Amino acid sequence: MKRQVAFERNTKETQIKGNLLIDGKGIAKIDTGIGFLDHMLELFSFHSSIDLNLKCKGDLKVCAHHSIEDIAISLGSAFNKALGERVGITRYATCYLPMDETLTRTSIDISGRPYHVFIGGFSNQQVGILPTEMIKHFFYSFCMEAKLTLHQEIMYGENDHHKSESLFKGFAKCLAKSVVIESDKIPSTKGQL
Repeated sequence: MKRQVAFERNTKETQIKGNLLIDGKGIAKIDTGIGFLDHMLELFSFHSSIDLNLKCKGDLKVCAHHSIEDIAISLGSAFNKALGERVGITRYATCYLPMDETLTRTSIDISGRPYHVFIGGFSNQQVGILPTEMIKHFFYSFCMEAKLTLHQEIMYGENDHHKSESLFKGFAKCLAKSVVIESDKIPSTKGQL
């Protein structure tokens, strides 16, 4: 059975439509209106092997906040639905991801219990038109909807582009590892996630 879902979210602030295939080839078609976010989601798709098609029309004349938050909510919810009962998944993954002078650490537990820990910061207020404060919020919103535990740390680094890219790539690598089917059992002594 394909772990795939189409998704749509319409509010007074954003209109989002797309589809997600967990067991894909990393093919992305992204148009958020926020160039740097497009770049991050394209590399996320590539490094996770998740096929992702996403179009967002948001109120960017106000700011990028609503679009970024609603995209993360949409993607987290879609990921959760596509996983289904989570039977046989590896569940846990950790990745140290170097990006030139930057090193980040990401750990995931697809636990059914949403929690986000983020350690680190950025030197600038924006990368392109993406507010750097929204990077943490993107991951928080995703994991709340995807019902997973996510720990992220920018261990060191100087360049905010590299920090962001390392976080998104590390997240992608962890998701790719943690969704691999390795058994026919739900990976929990509780019998459910």
